[in-house]
Amino acid sequence: MRILLTNDDGINAPGLAVLEDIAREISDDVWIAAPEEEQSGKGRAISLTHPVRTREVGEKAWAVAGTPSDCVLLATQNLMPEKPDLVLSGVNRGQNIAEDTSFSGTIAAALFGMQLGIPSIALSQSQSFRERGSLPWDTARAWGSRAIKPLIDMRWPDDVVMNVNFPDVEPDDVKGIQITRQGFRDESIIHTDRREDLRGNDYYWIGYKGKLSKPDEGTDLRAIYDGYVSISPLHVDLTHDAFLQTLWESWKN
Repeated sequence: MRILLTNDDGINAPGLAVLEDIAREISDDVWIAAPEEEQSGKGRAISLTHPVRTREVGEKAWAVAGTPSDCVLLATQNLMPEKPDLVLSGVNRGQNIAEDTSFSGTIAAALFGMQLGIPSIALSQSQSFRERGSLPWDTARAWGSRAIKPLIDMRWPDDVVMNVNFPDVEPDDVKGIQITRQGFRDESIIHTDRREDLRGNDYYWIGYKGKLSKPDEGTDLRAIYDGYVSISPLHVDLTHDAFLQTLWESWKN
């Protein structure tokens, strides 16, 4: 199996090294194309208005001056001799659950792989309220292949990507794996911080301010809060089917 690795945290991110360890438990044919710099929150952006440069950083490995989606596109069309059999994106620094999935570069890379007809999996290591550098990377390393090997054997629909999140606990404290649906937080955790530069002009930092919500059972949020690895099938069809029927009926009247 030929596996392509990518991420949105950048070519030097510790999560990418963890992902390579996971991938090599599955195959020896591992390729890497990851952003030159961090691209968190870039969603499904692709570079249409400027050239994208690549830099070879090792055997079968490139740094790409672009977005996660650019990485998957260039790897599959230009850098690799053949399309990969599997795309793995991550392991992201921080969870990608609930509404995070709509702007995550990690998820976006997997979605682009799916769009190109390649089975794709996004992987993220949850960080609840730890200090920035203290993520339990060994949890993702220990549970990664356990989570994705059954998925590979099972296969899944062509229009679906698998979203795997590891809880913020040590490897031995993980309670197991749950199959979940995407949740939704009861309030936004994205905040802005207004500051002033030395010339008296305002500028802003946008980021996360952690706060636990009260998620329903069966959601990715609940699983991560409870110490389980979460696996959710995602797709790009954003149609709200329940209201679509209501809209049809109202339009007819």
